[in-house]
Amino acid sequence: MLILNRRRFLQVGSLASAAMMMPKFLKALERDSLVPPGNRILVIIQLSGGNDGLNTIIPYRNDIYYRARPALGIKREAALSLTDNLGIHPALKGLKGLYDDGALGILNNVGYPNPDRSHFRSMDIWHSASQSNQYWSDGWIGRYLDAQCKGCDTPTQALEIDDTLSLALKGDSDKGLALTDPARLYGTSSDKYFKDLLQQHPGTDDHHSNVDYLYKTMGETISSAAYIQQQFKTYKSTENYPNTELGKNLRTIANLVMSDINTKVYYVSHGSFDTHVNQDAQQARLFGQLSDALTVFTGDLKKNNRFQDVVVMTFSEFGRRVSQNASGGTDHGTANNMFLIGGGLKQPGMINEGPDLFNLRDGDLQYKVDFKSVYATLLNKWLGADDNAILRNTYPHLEFI
Repeated sequence: MLILNRRRFLQVGSLASAAMMMPKFLKALERDSLVPPGNRILVIIQLSGGNDGLNTIIPYRNDIYYRARPALGIKREAALSLTDNLGIHPALKGLKGLYDDGALGILNNVGYPNPDRSHFRSMDIWHSASQSNQYWSDGWIGRYLDAQCKGCDTPTQALEIDDTLSLALKGDSDKGLALTDPARLYGTSSDKYFKDLLQQHPGTDDHHSNVDYLYKTMGETISSAAYIQQQFKTYKSTENYPNTELGKNLRTIANLVMSDINTKVYYVSHGSFDTHVNQDAQQARLFGQLSDALTVFTGDLKKNNRFQDVVVMTFSEFGRRVSQNASGGTDHGTANNMFLIGGGLKQPGMINEGPDLFNLRDGDLQYKVDFKSVYATLLNKWLGADDNAILRNTYPHLEFI
């Protein structure tokens, strides 16, 4: 008889946490794994830490911007021109190219009422799509999974390329799956020890037992890992992705997008953009990594005729203050910009007006677009879901798709 010692128990627990319970995922997909042509996919890139939107989309004709940032402002001649009044950070050359090709939409002044300056609280608000005075334990993508899987034969899936699952992907009955490498997850789950352990566990109907929960989740992980690895092997990108964490993660997503896996949402994080000190170098480095990885990723999608089926959305939990601080950086602010990338955008380019520096509130930008309207638009127009039910409220739809 096998004895579950402490070290092995922790390994099993780690394996279970990677799964985060995907009850109906494998068995339904085993029956019909073929993804129909035109399968629409959403890729979410979280710019963790609060990216400085004012040095991302730069109001290079605005004197207020340069007075507030005498040392930190991006010089007009360095910014890559997008319009007569706005430019993009010089490290984002790849996104400038997407903009020129009509494949990038930029949404400015995005936020929410009564903004919170805490990283953790504001990220929870973005993940759950709650109001700032509401505390929800489920995420907007998780609720999408719940809604899509009610009574359906082939449930959709969301994958986060990370070691842990974000609140955004946690629903009530269904959750996304967190993994960094399908092959590694499969290798770990195929360990003979785990399979023997699972076979010898008698199983009970006690859904409140922590041990039974652990074994149930382990069994589901083993099954799901085998399916994902099987699909993952069907396509291997030949593109030269950057040797960065984001580059590797987007390669993984590309390989899965081009396979027959029925995954509608992919989620990945990049950062930290918490640039209180020496912002110039840190933001430029992170932007260079973002630009390089997205350039290869979008090129890969185009070559495989999938770019029109994918929308990439970037967001950050808040922007930064308008004025620079004394340490060559910026402190936590409010409204920000979002990038929307895809081959099927109906409203590329500058979707709305740039940052309004004439009407600040306590030194911060005021939001003009609630981020939940972006979610509602993507859920309804792109993923074909009931955005009112998922977001628990009605928000205006935008016209970018």
